Amino acid sequence: MVNALDFSLCDRIMKNISRVIVGKHDTIELLMVALLAEGHVLLEDVPGVAKTLLAKSLAKSIGGSFHRVQFTPDLLPADITGFNIYDQKTCRFAFHAGPVITNVLLADEINRTIPRTQSSLLECMEERQVTVDGQTHLLPAPFFVMATQNPIELEGTFPLPEAQLDRFLLKTRLGYPDRHEEIRILERFREFDPLERLNAVATPDDITTLQQARRNILVSEPVRDYIADMVRATRDHPAIRYGASPRGALGLMRAAQALATLRGREYILPDEIKYLAGPVLAHRLILKEEERLRGESPDRIIEELIGRIPVPGAAG
Repeated sequence: MVNALDFSLCDRIMKNISRVIVGKHDTIELLMVALLAEGHVLLEDVPGVAKTLLAKSLAKSIGGSFHRVQFTPDLLPADITGFNIYDQKTCRFAFHAGPVITNVLLADEINRTIPRTQSSLLECMEERQVTVDGQTHLLPAPFFVMATQNPIELEGTFPLPEAQLDRFLLKTRLGYPDRHEEIRILERFREFDPLERLNAVATPDDITTLQQARRNILVSEPVRDYIADMVRATRDHPAIRYGASPRGALGLMRAAQALATLRGREYILPDEIKYLAGPVLAHRLILKEEERLRGESPDRIIEELIGRIPVPGAAG
């Protein structure tokens, strides 16, 4: 059940982030959707549009720990997960925690490292734990990964494998600011960096409470049917080789529950499924090669499906 306190806290966190990030309300909302749905975000955009600033602002706003890892071709899995080191005094191996032991992890330019290192995040993202030399270490709660990649530069990059992409609840972008927003950025950052003066408005425990509240959001039978029809339609589309998996269906449901929580409602509306279908499902679709060469895109296919699949008449 969502109460007024839950909605008020969500609103305060988003407004606090907006004290640093100018505009971009939709992106901030999607970031909060992923956090409340216990998912992760892939942010694909050009350099310099405040991706790192957004992740730091979120971590500060929830009073959580933050680590940033710059992904490079020579990065090793142990550089992320941590490693055991022999202590000569105790004659035992001691675990040296890697940067993944944090509340908010920024995996910067994740596609610039080798697949072996990319895959070191799979267990962390899915099971909220890391295993090193047979020993399992639990990650703090909440645990949230925001990964970035540059869609323009392809030289020296390693495309994310499908299994890795499927671990991201949603994929989105910030985009360039409009003229008015750019002027506001110049004004806001003229004298000082607002991030330095940003204070926490929540705690990590508050976020886990919000995540629990999200689980209680009603998902009516017509809405469940609508989600299933949307996901199954991606598997039957003639331009798609592989459609969204059951993980995609679960992700769409949880994301919609989170969005309803942010908006102070106890049930999901079909419009929320339509709004989230692109960010949650598009990056999970694998086009047929000939369709990709023709210029077809997963986003356009999702729009087509939204227009074709019957919308349930009631959500509550």
